[in-house]
Amino acid sequence: MQALEVSSLAPGFAGCALVDRPMPVRAAGELLVRIRAASLNFPDLLMTTGGYQFKPELPYVAGMELAGEVVEAEPGSAFAVGDKVYGGNKTGAFADYVALPERALTRMPHGIDFPAAAALGAAYGTAYTALVEIGGMKAGQWVLVHGASGGVGLAAVELAKRFGAHVIATSGCAAKVERLKAVSDADAVILAEGRFREQVAELTGGALCDIVYDPVGGDVFDESTRCVAFGGKLLVIGFAGGRIADISTNIPLIKGFSVVGVRAGEYARRFPERGRAIREAVATLAADGRLNPHIDRLLPLSRWREGFEAMAARGIVGKVVFEPGV
Repeated sequence: MQALEVSSLAPGFAGCALVDRPMPVRAAGELLVRIRAASLNFPDLLMTTGGYQFKPELPYVAGMELAGEVVEAEPGSAFAVGDKVYGGNKTGAFADYVALPERALTRMPHGIDFPAAAALGAAYGTAYTALVEIGGMKAGQWVLVHGASGGVGLAAVELAKRFGAHVIATSGCAAKVERLKAVSDADAVILAEGRFREQVAELTGGALCDIVYDPVGGDVFDESTRCVAFGGKLLVIGFAGGRIADISTNIPLIKGFSVVGVRAGEYARRFPERGRAIREAVATLAADGRLNPHIDRLLPLSRWREGFEAMAARGIVGKVVFEPGV
């Protein structure tokens, strides 16, 4: 089978190549899945240089997230050959086939296709874990979503609106502000540059935001501490901006807000029952037509570099999805 293999950690994706590898062998408790679509996530890029907290043993097959069809299952499995599934693991998705534990996969919701399903799990799972599970988001609250042009950011905008929140979406790129206005249903879209607190205050009537969802970090995090309402939550999702910010503890003390780290995958692993509930909630929302992942570009796996470079250059609004075998 063909697979995108990472054989060395190097800048510019120099250690990555599309190669022929043996078919994976299903172990007990696993499903063998033919991959129909696989979506790109920012940690996929970081892992190719060793810049992510999880460092798989080399060589490995890149890709965290997929959708496909079960081609082999053990007797008594909850899944049958031909079932359409989505989900994934930390690696293995950018290939023709993968063997994964049953718990890592969920039946595809009716009414969505393979590319949409491949774009569903990580982004919406992160958004649901952060906003609903940890953030306790309620209808009528103000939610500030940074990095809203990225997959996890755009998912957070959509999910927050479905729960009845008022949403301010941001981007660090002026051109993307206009694109976000076209593809999202945020109440407002602003440029996250310099002192944007005044814009947030004006939009919220001075109330500021109950929840700030921050996958960017750096200067955006620093200014976000001025945008959180008393008793609110500043959710740390990641550091796509590159700099890991610091905070003086007197700031959350005086303003009475919480800074909470969100690792959605780890949360699901530590609390498997809650993880299953979150996956089921996201699947139900998708089946009801209330979640519609925005796919920026759909590419054959042979054009993996185009997708990687577009994400690295911050040229994406939504998700990049690859189709193996196309």
